[in-house]
Amino acid sequence: MPPEVRFLYVTVPERQVGLDLARQLVGEALVACGNLLGPVTSVYEWKGEQTESEELVLLLKTRKELVERVSDRVAELHPYECPCIVELPLGAVHAPFAAWVAERTERSVG
Repeated sequence: MPPEVRFLYVTVPERQVGLDLARQLVGEALVACGNLLGPVTSVYEWKGEQTESEELVLLLKTRKELVERVSDRVAELHPYECPCIVELPLGAVHAPFAAWVAERTERSVG
């Protein structure tokens, strides 16, 4: 039975940052895939001021046991002081997709 699949939701300031993160994490076999979505408009308070900025969403696909390592690696590589790195809960996952994620991340387990 394949391991449990997890998605991580990460916001990035620009396309190149998202591509660089995805390429690095796929290359390290920490994630099977990364999708860049957006742009999206984010509204938030930062250092006492309400801010609006255009960001993209990087959706990372990995296995449950790698979530902490992926989160730590994203935080290490990310340009933000406080990056958004959120594990998304998943319901049913198509078994062939779960097997593919497992295969792509196998060398990072253990």
